[in-house]
Amino acid sequence: MDTRQDTHLAKLNNVTIRPASAGSLEEEISRIIEDEPREHPLHLLDLDDLVGKHLVWLRSMPRVTPFYAVKCNDDPAILATLAALGTGFDCASEAEMRTILALGVTPDRIIFAHPIKSVQALAFAKAHGIRRMTFDNECELEKVAREYPEAELVLRIRHDSDRVLIALGKKFGCDARGDGLVLLARAKALGVAVIGVSFHVGCGSLDADCFYHAIASARSVFDYAKDELGMRLWLLDVGGGFPGDNDKPIDQYAEAVSRALQEYFPPEQDEEVYVLGEPGRFYVGSAATLLTTVQGKKIVRDDAGQIQQMMYYINDGVFGTLFDWLSLREIKDLKRAVPLVRREREHEPAFPTTIWGPTCDSTDIVCEDVPYPEHHIGDYIVFENLGAYGMTFATNFNGFPKPTVQVYVKEHTWNMLHSIAGTDWRQKTLTFFERECPRMGPEQSSDQL
Repeated sequence: MDTRQDTHLAKLNNVTIRPASAGSLEEEISRIIEDEPREHPLHLLDLDDLVGKHLVWLRSMPRVTPFYAVKCNDDPAILATLAALGTGFDCASEAEMRTILALGVTPDRIIFAHPIKSVQALAFAKAHGIRRMTFDNECELEKVAREYPEAELVLRIRHDSDRVLIALGKKFGCDARGDGLVLLARAKALGVAVIGVSFHVGCGSLDADCFYHAIASARSVFDYAKDELGMRLWLLDVGGGFPGDNDKPIDQYAEAVSRALQEYFPPEQDEEVYVLGEPGRFYVGSAATLLTTVQGKKIVRDDAGQIQQMMYYINDGVFGTLFDWLSLREIKDLKRAVPLVRREREHEPAFPTTIWGPTCDSTDIVCEDVPYPEHHIGDYIVFENLGAYGMTFATNFNGFPKPTVQVYVKEHTWNMLHSIAGTDWRQKTLTFFERECPRMGPEQSSDQL
């Protein structure tokens, strides 16, 4: 029983509990914008959105147990909420493992999903009973065999999506039909248990079918292990890369994963495989909204005095929580790299606009030559879908602070999280939530998303 998790929710001191009858978070945004401009940026974190995403995951991929990727956003409110909801956690360092264990999460809810681990981090995992961990090369295998022979290893294979925000295959993953098979044989010779296969198609994949083909590759490893080495693999980790913006549904990705699981890992087989995923962006991408203010403005005119360009200098940028914008421009996913045009400005004239971050670096450019209504010094500029990687990538370059985080949650959601926090995580299935929390049914979660 994870009885301690309720106390961590109670310790959060930046939570605004809203009435159940409250509308969307847009009301709070409008209230803030009507006040005086802020010197520093602000993140509005919506826990109702986070809970709604969890229910969408359970409905869309019921066979895949979510292990949240802590690196995506480690805000205490997010981690405490997910701990109460019963997710697992994908940790990549000793610090992340410490943080999750401190929430009262048991070691079986953690996968140490970094293919390269320090000796010290291995010692920490061993001391705290965190046994599941990934690897992709012989040196790492021999290190684990020496330092933590009781570990349960998961072979990470490479399978890259063609269009991703951040490609990972160059750094991690082995060939499923090449050196991956050699590593299985080497693990058997060393007496180290390999329990399964993992992959990661890349962060923010735009190719849903990539998951289908990656699962097919994993099946080939399972078959080789059984037929050639007499090894029974029982865990499949489908990694992350699922979309999380409010205009990017997960349906195609869930369909590809479910179709592949039914074809290559049918549940009716005698030895059912345990499937987990490592979603990060999916859970938190749409949960945070960034409010920035215009602190400087420059108007560029031609010789005739006509406006050629509006330039705004805001109090957050790519060295802060807008770092992801660099990757968005790289893959030409430009819609999200443009700030929100609020309803009251939709019919105003738009001008070619460039928005700069606050630092002295000329690469601190948020968006360039996009049509946008005229704003003035002190006005707010709002960015949606800032929950993934913004805060964890942010720096204090030039002395500019990271945004303050204010958490919002409706009363019934908050009460639900407290009421279920002590329930064993294995019981927190979709059926459990639909039975115990009827207000969080399909209609509720749909409204949130």
